[in-house]
Amino acid sequence: MSVDTKWTYDEEYVKEYSQNRGEPEWLTEERLAAARLAEKLELPKPEKTNIKTWNFTEFKHESGEAENISNVDSLHEDVQKLIDQSTEEQNLIVFRDGKPVYRAISKRLEEQGVLFLDLETAAKEHSDLLRQYFMGKAVNVDEHKLTALHVALINGGTFVYVPKNVQVEAPLQVVYWQEDPEVALFNHVIVAAEDNSEVTYLENYVSFDEEKSSVANIISEVYAGAGAKISYGGVDHFEKGVTTYVNRRGYVEKDGRIDWALGQMNEGNTVSDNTTVLAGEGSYADSKSVSIGRGDQSQNFWTHIIHHGKHSDGQILTHGVMKDKASSIFNGVTKIEHGATKANGEQTERVLMLSERARGDANPILLIDEDDVTAGHAASVGRIDPMQMFYLMSRGLSKTEAERLIIHGFLAPVVNQLPIQAVKDRLTEVIERKVY
Repeated sequence: MSVDTKWTYDEEYVKEYSQNRGEPEWLTEERLAAARLAEKLELPKPEKTNIKTWNFTEFKHESGEAENISNVDSLHEDVQKLIDQSTEEQNLIVFRDGKPVYRAISKRLEEQGVLFLDLETAAKEHSDLLRQYFMGKAVNVDEHKLTALHVALINGGTFVYVPKNVQVEAPLQVVYWQEDPEVALFNHVIVAAEDNSEVTYLENYVSFDEEKSSVANIISEVYAGAGAKISYGGVDHFEKGVTTYVNRRGYVEKDGRIDWALGQMNEGNTVSDNTTVLAGEGSYADSKSVSIGRGDQSQNFWTHIIHHGKHSDGQILTHGVMKDKASSIFNGVTKIEHGATKANGEQTERVLMLSERARGDANPILLIDEDDVTAGHAASVGRIDPMQMFYLMSRGLSKTEAERLIIHGFLAPVVNQLPIQAVKDRLTEVIERKVY
């Protein structure tokens, strides 16, 4: 039996919500058009995962007024653990239930002309610039019901804009904290790096209530101009009651580069789409992601790199750990379009099984419409290598210690890519808690 996907936030509500936020007319119109689409479109149909019974439409859309927080010590203690307070140059925004409550922006960032601000402020103060990137080349509003719902009900998010030839040395960090367990997060993130610029962006999603149900509907649009480099890190850790749809998309121009490092540690049902379009000659994408499934949760992960540019290079590495009765599908797709000569696409999906009743499917897919290219894939699903266990235990480690060491090593390719030590430490703690 499927859940009725009719939603309660009609066009009148959407229009009033947008106007109350002081949004420009074009954004209000985008929302209203999306609201009309949401009533017509169907849910996405991820391969081998039936999401018809998942909750995507029952939630509270708004929280009460959010008071600004003057110092880090006033944040939730688990949020504090994500923040590196030892650095002199800190660029940080903390959201609570979709609203920014804490900011720490360096003067250097402002002097460079970099924009790092919440989406609501960006819509008011930089409307024309925001419009250039909003639902542009990476994501279409009419892909399915969830993309339409997202645009209609955006209630939080971040806009990052880096001008040409600007190198941002310190990472930009955003923490999205769900305090009210019934409030949905419809976060929209835009990271745009103009030609020959460079930036590192890191986001954390956290919630702490294990019982009440809600929704996270997240879209990120990442644009790397010619010769630009973007390092994008994301760690998601929503509790069991949150049904998550997360769509992170990238678009890379000539000689540009996007490096993804994604730790997807949600406790509830999750659909994840990480797609990068290599549009320009010599463009590059490296997508690394890890996940742990436990309990009875169901997850579907899609990593897709599409080659249009000549000499483009796309790398996919996905590692998953499965236990209890959890089920996860890991799809890696390398698509080389006609004309993308000399392109290179490589991918690896590996799933480590810790329980007999868990299910993990690794599906590497190559779709190649050009002859003069190189491409390859590898996939494996299995238990911990007994020879590794024997070697470590022969050196004096207990069975539990040896297993823990192997699992951490298995997930290290992503953990080590994260640019902030506090986030690495926190992710390591989450891994420990989920596995043991």
